[in-house]
Amino acid sequence: MAIHPIEFRYGTPEMKNIWESENKLQKKLDVESALAQAEAELNILPKNIADEISSKANTKYVTLERVNEIESQTKHDIAALTKGLAEQCEGEAGEYVHFGATSNDIVDSSNSLLIKDSIEVLENKLKKLTEILLKLTEEKRDLVTIGRTHGQHALPTTYGMKFGIWADEMHRQYDRLLNAKKNVCVGMMDGAVGTTAALGEDGWEIHKKTSKILGLTPATITNQVVQRDNHVEFIMVLANIATTMDKIGVEIRSLQRTEIMEVGEFFDPKKQVGSSTMPHKMNPITAERICGISRIIRSYVVAAMENNPLWHERDLTNSSCERIMFPEACILTDYILNLGIKLLSNLEFHEDNIEKNLNLTNGLIMAERLMAELTRKGMGKLTAYGIVRKCAIQAKEENELLSDLILADKDASKYLSKKDVKEIMNPHTYLGSSTIIINELLESSKNWF
Repeated sequence: MAIHPIEFRYGTPEMKNIWESENKLQKKLDVESALAQAEAELNILPKNIADEISSKANTKYVTLERVNEIESQTKHDIAALTKGLAEQCEGEAGEYVHFGATSNDIVDSSNSLLIKDSIEVLENKLKKLTEILLKLTEEKRDLVTIGRTHGQHALPTTYGMKFGIWADEMHRQYDRLLNAKKNVCVGMMDGAVGTTAALGEDGWEIHKKTSKILGLTPATITNQVVQRDNHVEFIMVLANIATTMDKIGVEIRSLQRTEIMEVGEFFDPKKQVGSSTMPHKMNPITAERICGISRIIRSYVVAAMENNPLWHERDLTNSSCERIMFPEACILTDYILNLGIKLLSNLEFHEDNIEKNLNLTNGLIMAERLMAELTRKGMGKLTAYGIVRKCAIQAKEENELLSDLILADKDASKYLSKKDVKEIMNPHTYLGSSTIIINELLESSKNWF
């Protein structure tokens, strides 16, 4: 019976397959195989022994069912793994399975393989999402909208600026993920306290060769574990990605509110239902799901950080936590990236509402421009600010046009003509360097990936 929503509701097949129990077992067997091959290269094991171990280090022979059966007796997962592998090996090869290793050599190296595969999936999703955002940036470069600060109308901006900011941030997240990949995807084969003592004088070379065979960078120095600051970095990057996704989701949800309704997620009225009791509802469920799940991903940061200060050369408190944290953080981050791709690929724009909201305040959003133009014409900046502020407050309180009040002001009218004010009050022409900013962003994005 399924219990966790990841089992039936959240996640993509490609990421779930990475963390599926049989694949995790295979990755551990891959480490055992690499260890045997490294030992054969240094003549610690005969080549035929290493080849036999490698040939049987496969879930075709070492089944998940058998390993679980052994673990139910041994109460130790790696002991069960090594026994399951050993009993499949012919001749005396089984006697040499896991020679010189400690359990966490297998666990940490196999986790690195799983994380590496997960990061490659996430890389592709981040690239795709960034490309969608860049396309929206270009398409909506000149779609003028009201910018809001503190939830209130501020100055005109463009949807190109909104999407460009998100694209740039997503690219930074991509770079952070690559850096985390370099640090967290490391191999180790260092024994019980990191000294490689059981492997003798060739121990450090075994460590390096095993990592190389696995396609991992050998850890520089360990005790019984790869130090968890690497894993903290990885989880923090996933949390950071989730926060960017949350940011996007929050903005789209806000812009889809009934009283704003500028942008919204696609809703299929022929099939989709918004409420079990309110037939008219069309809710932003995709964006809301992104926001909700991002909270779970961020919550893993504390757990990851607490896994770093272990007792002495290590204790076991990180292990149970990571069995949950690693797969869930990867699966859920991949899932919300997938939702983001779906959401942003099918946005609906309500341009009539965008224009209506832009002009909602009877010109108050052009107050800054009025002040700046009065100053350019020769009025002192503080004086200009005071006049425009007085007129803006009156316009708001009495529901009048700011432009009419400015023209009626005896001091302001000395500097600005009716034609000047008409030009100043056009929000579509007060966009500063936004076009230049977007064009430079789009040009630089050609070298991002």
